Amino acid sequence: MQQASAGSHQTELYAEVPATCLPIVYSPEYNITFMGLEKLHPFDAGKWGKVIRFLKEEQFITDEIIVLAREASEADLLVVHTARYLNRLKWSLVVATITEIPPVLFLPNFLVQRKVLKPLRTQTGGTIMAGKLAMDRGWAINVGGGFHHCSSDKGGGFCAYADITLAIKFLFERVEGVARATIIDLDAHQGNGHERDFLEDRRVYIMDVYNRHIYPGDGYAKRAIKRKVELDWGTEDMEYLQKVELHSEGALNEVRPDIIIYNAGTDILDGDPLGGLAISPQGIIKRDEIIFRAARRRGIPILMVTSGGYQKKTARIIADSILNLHRQGLIGEEATEGAGPSHVPLMMSKSISSGATFSAI
Repeated sequence: MQQASAGSHQTELYAEVPATCLPIVYSPEYNITFMGLEKLHPFDAGKWGKVIRFLKEEQFITDEIIVLAREASEADLLVVHTARYLNRLKWSLVVATITEIPPVLFLPNFLVQRKVLKPLRTQTGGTIMAGKLAMDRGWAINVGGGFHHCSSDKGGGFCAYADITLAIKFLFERVEGVARATIIDLDAHQGNGHERDFLEDRRVYIMDVYNRHIYPGDGYAKRAIKRKVELDWGTEDMEYLQKVELHSEGALNEVRPDIIIYNAGTDILDGDPLGGLAISPQGIIKRDEIIFRAARRRGIPILMVTSGGYQKKTARIIADSILNLHRQGLIGEEATEGAGPSHVPLMMSKSISSGATFSAI
């Protein structure tokens, strides 16, 4: 892919990646651990490392073939964020409010920057990097990211940086041939951050499927959604998967994008304390397969981020889903952009483990 835009700032996030690497982006820096404070929020702040561990145990990846995420710099973040917003993150009170961990308020900000915000900046860098990888390789997965409640000037819901908006803006500015993007947001919560950012931008098509009764209920942001699917409490697999398949096909038939950003939150899992839906682990795995298959059939590059999910089982489910995508030939060395449409039948592998969970944002 060619890089464009002479006026773009210098960034390390679009560095060349060896062809021997799979476009799976991760860093041990993603995981948030600090004196047990991370346990005060229902989010599993070590989820991302567990996903990688499971994938290694299944011998799908090794450290040598995954792409090491780099931290987004201030100049990178300023592509979307206002300087005023980034300066506000220098107040521990602001970060405590965004992450919903009240004791963070009492920590000196240098510790908050290092222990809370640096992991989130590294995941944000990972999403931006995965955007270019998806264009180069046809698919990419950032094992973190998906901070869909953060917009250019406001964070919330554990989301301090607008990684989805940033990834898309970077592609528009720097990669030739990227003029339209579709966001398919399947986290249990409405993705009000990217919706606010792209409210007036006709280049970005947003499909959002979420529990209508929970946070954030952002009526203003909903105006940006081109295909809105509002679910009720306790929605189960059959209804959910039918709606996901119908509307993802409809969205991609309505507008053919140059890239799909897939926000694959697992807080739809039955029993999630914040999602309020009742989807099984197998339902989540099938959902991801539906989206990747729709992209593959059309030859559209796809970037997946893992977003929310508030149960310990989440990491196992994410790993199982990635393994299923590989088994189905939808990701892996052979699943490159030029691989052509897939004709694998829409069937779930019987060897999928069912004991898994995800984290919700």
